[in-house]
Amino acid sequence: MNLELDCRGLLCPLPVIKLAKALPTVAVGDTVTVLADDPAAATDIPAWCRMRSQELVSAVENTYVVRRVS
Repeated sequence: MNLELDCRGLLCPLPVIKLAKALPTVAVGDTVTVLADDPAAATDIPAWCRMRSQELVSAVENTYVVRRVS
């Protein structure tokens, strides 16, 4: 299952908080796509992935795809 979170219009850290809550709901290997237009998300989401050892698959035009690794 691949999940999409529409976080447009939300300021950080809300997109990261929503990602953190949603990631455990998908299976290992599946993805969560976060739509976030807050400029801080470009820094915060990749940093969160590094800290939590999750894979940032892509970050293009306010769309962040995160694969659950564990």
